[in-house]
Order: sequence, then structure tokens, then C-alpha cells
Amino acid sequence: MGAQLRVYKRRIKSVTATKKITKAMEMIAASRIVKAQRQVAASTPYASELTRAVTAVATGSNTQHPLTTEAEQPVRAAVLLVTSDRGLAGGYSSNAIKAAEKLTERLKAEGKEVVPYIVGRKGVAYYSFRHRTIKDSWTGFTDKPSYADAKAVAAPLVEAVLTDTAEGGVDELHIVFTEFVSMLTQAPVENRLLPLSLEATEETEKKGEVLPLYDFEPSAEDVLDALLPRYVESRIYNALLQSAASEHAARRRAMKSATDNAEELIKSLTRLANQARQAEITQEISEIVGGSSALADATAGSD
Repeated sequence: MGAQLRVYKRRIKSVTATKKITKAMEMIAASRIVKAQRQVAASTPYASELTRAVTAVATGSNTQHPLTTEAEQPVRAAVLLVTSDRGLAGGYSSNAIKAAEKLTERLKAEGKEVVPYIVGRKGVAYYSFRHRTIKDSWTGFTDKPSYADAKAVAAPLVEAVLTDTAEGGVDELHIVFTEFVSMLTQAPVENRLLPLSLEATEETEKKGEVLPLYDFEPSAEDVLDALLPRYVESRIYNALLQSAASEHAARRRAMKSATDNAEELIKSLTRLANQARQAEITQEISEIVGGSSALADATAGSD
């Protein structure tokens, strides 16, 4: 019984140490969510208004531009997948990867070649383990992205869009990331960034809003050339911030669940340890009583 009791005590000590770690990680994630939410709230209006402005420019001109013109027969599409650098965040990365897999299957069914771009070590590891070709990847900033990171990600994507498909360019640009809905809900979404979808224009018209009119100087094409990288950068930056907030929220929820499970396990092990201790005490008492009885019998026999 003594050996069993020592085993329970060691396990309780080990689980208690694990609980301290998960509790600390939960508190760190909770503190980072607030800042991430503020960054999302600050960047979303800019990205939305820039998209609205680009849409207005696109609808107000007849210029053929990669930003707004769809290829008659698109042959290649770039997919940017945003995952995390670290684990212990529940199904955050795996859900985004599943959404990217569905998008990839749909694009391939449409006869398009998919060119993957990956943000985050989890996505890179997933593709590398399956020996899939990755066009480009970025790691090291998923939990705290900056606008410079978004520019670094956007640069090769814009270049690929502007390059002719015969020379290895792409006709479409899609992004898969995790949208931060609330502290309890984070949903993986996929959006087509380029060519710009005019669905926003249709929704605006349905609401009765009127897009602003623009005069283009020196030309509409030059304006769209200047707006193209800004549009892609702002949308990617907002997606990175949304994903960062979602990662922190998912990690907080996962660590809280781990902490709660550790507490339950400690309670269960404590009960088992108490039972083992009681059994050991009962056995010792029985041995003492048995020895006392044997001694009394021996003394009575000698008399």
C-alpha cells in the first residue's frame, strides 16, 4: 500500500505542476486578446473603406486591370493560408487547414492549378509532412503581426497577380484565415481578394447607398496600380490581426479546459490517495491487533 500511495502523490505533484503552467498560459492569452481585439477594431474600418474606394474606382472606369478584371479562362489561383506558429490552441490551425483543403478541392474541380502560400509553422509543417510544394511561407509573427509583416506577405502575391500566367503568374488570389467573432466563437473563412468581387457594389446598391464618383489623375489605370498593393496589404493585415485574436481566444479556451481537467484529475487522485492511506492504516491496525492477540494467547498458554 505504501508504494501505491507514493505513486499517487507523485502523480498529484506532476498534475499540479501542469495545472500551474496551463493556468499561466490561460492568463497570458486572456491578456493578449484585449490588445488583439483593439487592433482588429482599428484596422477593420480602414480595410473596409479602402475596399469600398477600390470598388468605386473599379465600377467608375472601363480600364482592364488585374484588380478588377476576371480572366476568361483562369488557369492558376494562389491560396494564402493563415495558421499559427505555436500549438496548444485547440482546433484553431486544423480548422483553418480544413477550410483551405476544401477551397483547394473546389478550385481544382474548376480546372485551376492551386499555388499555396502559407503563414505559420503549423501550416508549413502540415504541407511539408505531406510533401506538398509551397510557393512561399512566413513564420514567427502569427501571434503579434505588424503591418510590415503584411507588406512582406503581400509583395510576392501582388507580383504573382501582375505576372502573366504563361510566365508563372496567377489569375486569382484567395485567402483563408480565422475570423474573430467573439471570445467563444472563431470561424475559419475564405475570401477571394483578386480579382475584386463586385458583390459589395450590389449589396451597397440594395441598401440604397451611393458609391462616390472619382476623377482619375493621371488615369484610372495609374490609380488602380497605386491602389492594388495597398488594397492587398490592408486586407492581409486585417486577416492576420483577426487570426491573431482568434489564436489567443482559442488558446485561452484550450488552456482553461486543460486547467479544469487538471483540477478534476487532482481531486480524483486525492480521493484514491486517501483511500490507499486509509487502507494502509486499517492494515496496520489489523496487524497490531492480531499481534496483540497472539501475544495475549501466548502469555495465557505459558501460565
